[in-house]
Amino acid sequence: MKTKYIFVTGGVVSGLGKGITAASLGRLLKNRGYKVVNQKFDPYLNVDPGTMSPYEHGEVFVTDDGAETDLDLGHYERFTDESLNKNCSVTMGKIYQEVIKRERRGDYLGKTVQVIPHVTNMIKEKIYSFEDKDVDIVITEIGGTVGDIEGLSIIEAIRQVGLENAAEDVIYVHVTLLPYISGSNELKSKPTQHSVKELQSFGIKPDILVCRTEIDIPDNLREKIALFCNVRKTSVIANKTASCLYEVPLVLEEEGLAKAVCSHLHLEHCEANNQEWEEMIEKVKNLPNKEVMVGIIGKYVKLEDSYISVIESLHHAGFENNIKVKPKLIDCEGVTEQNAKEILKDCQGIIVPGGFGNRGIEGKIQTIKYARENNIPFLGICLGMQMAVVEFARDVLKIEKANSEEFDEICEEPVIHIMYDQKDVTKKGGTMRLRKLSMCDKKRKSCRKSI
Repeated sequence: MKTKYIFVTGGVVSGLGKGITAASLGRLLKNRGYKVVNQKFDPYLNVDPGTMSPYEHGEVFVTDDGAETDLDLGHYERFTDESLNKNCSVTMGKIYQEVIKRERRGDYLGKTVQVIPHVTNMIKEKIYSFEDKDVDIVITEIGGTVGDIEGLSIIEAIRQVGLENAAEDVIYVHVTLLPYISGSNELKSKPTQHSVKELQSFGIKPDILVCRTEIDIPDNLREKIALFCNVRKTSVIANKTASCLYEVPLVLEEEGLAKAVCSHLHLEHCEANNQEWEEMIEKVKNLPNKEVMVGIIGKYVKLEDSYISVIESLHHAGFENNIKVKPKLIDCEGVTEQNAKEILKDCQGIIVPGGFGNRGIEGKIQTIKYARENNIPFLGICLGMQMAVVEFARDVLKIEKANSEEFDEICEEPVIHIMYDQKDVTKKGGTMRLRKLSMCDKKRKSCRKSI
């Protein structure tokens, strides 16, 4: 089967749920027996989100091959149960970086390097990177909203993909907002109409509209949207807010999103096997009233997306163990030895997640001390585990000046050392590690065995 391409764009405002729509569509198509991969293009000029504050863009999701990626890749993996890689997260910073590298090498043979065709060709190269790799369908989400100046080259590139392939091999799904005006008790379609008009001005006609709404879309409004946006009535899909995030695929299935996609792409297997997913949602909806509260004590708690994978992991653990888990985000800067008991008294479990820099470190240490002394289940992730070592060294082993070299390079009693292969790293980004030993680690491990 020739690889098919689905492009998910967004309009009106950000945060409408393009990522969840793309992830849900991936699950629905996988439930039809297709090999699916999700991909995200972000218009910003950072090479990756690894150097960005979590307040700026939420968590950094690290893939198995060590790529530092957008948090939407976490949604993709959780919904489709597929392990993604560096080709699944592409920023305009990465695109421009590669174009400049090629120009410096002379790959363009002295030609003037331009957005079209050089930048757009590089974008298409990333899109086509899954061909001949046992992938039936590539679902590519375009970050931002249509009309954002930094994303125009991506829009142009996906327009060209539509020209380069047969009509039945490419489909454009546009996610928009139908705002509800409580005063007149009605949904308004004008923002959607203007968003589609903007997309059409760049040469792309959306095939399907996924309309974020708080209430059902009246039949006459569907007809109006279909008429003014030049789509079939059956291609106007309502995406109502669901009580559970993982219910969205079933909501979109009921609305006919996957069937419309299958019809356009001429896919043979149109009947879905959603039984396992339906059983999971039924289980989630019928969890017993018993609830456990798990405290997440970190430094980026003002934005829940900063710890979205940790939060979702807790929910999944609850689903598996037939219990409701209530995550409680706590600012580590506010935790002291004097108030730790009062702040953490309701927590039946404690997680101290990763982070960077020394802000809030003492609050994390006091949290860990409280968990240890009160026998509360504790999980330290990355920096959280390092601070557990520091706390144990200080309070149990009585090494009063124990610290990490990350915070005090001339620490008298370091118990956490900078890795040898990290000491000379000056460029930021691309330095996070996931379940992998470096050669330096392996050599040290071998030395310890021989001692």
